[in-house]
Amino acid sequence: MTASIVLFTRDLRVHDNPALSAACRDAGTVVPLFVLDTELLAKVSDAPNRARFLVAALTELDTELRTRGGRLVVRRGRVVEEVARLAQEVNARSVHLAEDVTGYSARRLTALRERLARIGCAVHAHPASITAVDVSALRPDTGRTHYAVFTPYFRRWVDTPMRRPLPAPDAVVVPRVGSEPIPDPADLATGPGSPELAVGGEATGRKLLEHWLSGPVCEYAAVKDMPAVDGTSGLSPYLHFGCLSAAEIVFRADVSDAGGQAFVRQLAWRDFYHQVLADRPGVATADYRPVAQSWRTDAHAVAAWRAGRTGYPMVDAGMRQLTAQGWMPGRARLIAASFLVKTLRVDWRVGARHFERWLVDADVANNRMNWQWMAGTGTDTRSSRVLNPLRQAERFDPGGDYARRWLPELAHLPGAEIHRPWRAGVLAAEYPPPIVEFNGM
Repeated sequence: MTASIVLFTRDLRVHDNPALSAACRDAGTVVPLFVLDTELLAKVSDAPNRARFLVAALTELDTELRTRGGRLVVRRGRVVEEVARLAQEVNARSVHLAEDVTGYSARRLTALRERLARIGCAVHAHPASITAVDVSALRPDTGRTHYAVFTPYFRRWVDTPMRRPLPAPDAVVVPRVGSEPIPDPADLATGPGSPELAVGGEATGRKLLEHWLSGPVCEYAAVKDMPAVDGTSGLSPYLHFGCLSAAEIVFRADVSDAGGQAFVRQLAWRDFYHQVLADRPGVATADYRPVAQSWRTDAHAVAAWRAGRTGYPMVDAGMRQLTAQGWMPGRARLIAASFLVKTLRVDWRVGARHFERWLVDADVANNRMNWQWMAGTGTDTRSSRVLNPLRQAERFDPGGDYARRWLPELAHLPGAEIHRPWRAGVLAAEYPPPIVEFNGM
């Protein structure tokens, strides 16, 4: 009996999974495979938060498969060789996986097709598995191969028909084949992780989604930029690892109110960056647009920024939340990024790498392109944009609640006074003075 293989990558779920659904249609037996890719793991060995989340996601995926009579098969090695070896073991005639957009995933897909063609095994990459819309479906009328500005992309995106979510398979029949155990996070990455990191997988993510759509999303437009309110969905790690389907979330979101509209718009931003990276994979490391001036090297300033000790509470609160939780709200990310690249004039790649060290949701497209957007080298049409942390604090943390939560040494300062501790006579031994000056000090 022949089998099909579904190669899980960034789609660690059974609900609305095009690759899994196709593999189940293809053959009577299916091998749900995850390869601990030694080449990829070597590149993220200093990201313990993502390692912990990955292990939790694999564990929940295995549980979901077992409730359907199957199980997750885990192998370790180079992906192409491990898939080819397994295909020969089970006489597979097809391999299914989610279409991805990074340069690495494109090379992996090409190598898989070339290697498996030798044994008569077809490889099928399924679009709109990681994104809500197929990244190749939208092209501007100008003749460019991708949209470089979000607004016209978004207009086309909302008018693009999206597929309906696919049900999870009722049963998954797995042939007898060997598997490694799901690893311990310490086997995948070194170094301390965030002490308050929240991890999960598909089951956890679907519970969070149900709660979010049941009411909190309605307030999203009003509170999404207020870090102290915790008004964001918290779903980004589950989207990053594919524990949730972007297509299903867009399908289920109610865009009849302002909160749902604003939330779906953020998912469109995610698709937008994926279509940019799909067309120009080099922008993961190279400037999308030429930088206007040279970057500065300032080890002391970078160290202060990483540690959350710049002297600006709105910057420092975000950076400390990042270290403590492996996550930070979008507004805090923008403020911290602007401070590094626009104020300190430090190369955006320094910030991107630090975020990837800690962020549990740091995927290449969103993280790298958001950093470029803030640095003025990306798709922002206002490349000179600078976020003054004092003005940002007045607007988005007027009562100082967010800063007070993450800077306990300043918690005694009332209200908005916390954002200018130097005016309150706070000693440098307690909290550092500002490392640079801003208007409004």
